[in-house]
Amino acid sequence: VGYDDEFVELRQRLQGQRALELFKRVLDLLAAIAGLLLFLPLLPFIALLVWLESPGPLFFAQQRVGRYGRGFTCYKIRSMVIDAEAIKDELSHLNEADGAAFKIRQDPRITRVGQFVRRSSLDEFPQLWNVLLGQMSIVGPRPQIPTEVADYEPRHCARLLVKPGLTCLWQISGRNDVDFEEWMRLDRDYVEQRSLALDISILLRTLPAVVLRTGAY
Repeated sequence: VGYDDEFVELRQRLQGQRALELFKRVLDLLAAIAGLLLFLPLLPFIALLVWLESPGPLFFAQQRVGRYGRGFTCYKIRSMVIDAEAIKDELSHLNEADGAAFKIRQDPRITRVGQFVRRSSLDEFPQLWNVLLGQMSIVGPRPQIPTEVADYEPRHCARLLVKPGLTCLWQISGRNDVDFEEWMRLDRDYVEQRSLALDISILLRTLPAVVLRTGAY
């Protein structure tokens, strides 16, 4: 991945936002703790449903790319069959994404329970642990896998200047219905305009997007 002059300039500007970083970290910790307390009572019920349809581990762990290109292990509720990653290459001809991503509207690897947890975004709740560890933020660009980031053009790299998040402008603007370049533009807009006010606005708009399941599949 190469970096352009705008990337370097933007990085220097973001490094001066220490007060914002501190406030975001405090809010991240409070939100993550509250979210985990709400989510944990649901975990046994979700675990049972997942296991009844597809016996195996409840959690799916995958390497993702975080801030400054650093890798980390991202956690999700497993929504696919056990060998989902192994058969991904066999489904490459069905990929509907138009850039460095992999999306299939009717992905045959997703279980029926998986469809529910994905559309309700319950599969993302384990990432609150990533937030507690400081690897992610509540608001920030969604993390991608290393092979997708390796295909970035320089104009896509701005999203790597901040911590990835659970929700973002892409999440509230149609998610999977948004094409790749628009997704990258939304993330760059977030990085350039980042503020507590913008984070709060995104959070307030996330709940309706989740309830309406906009672009979720």
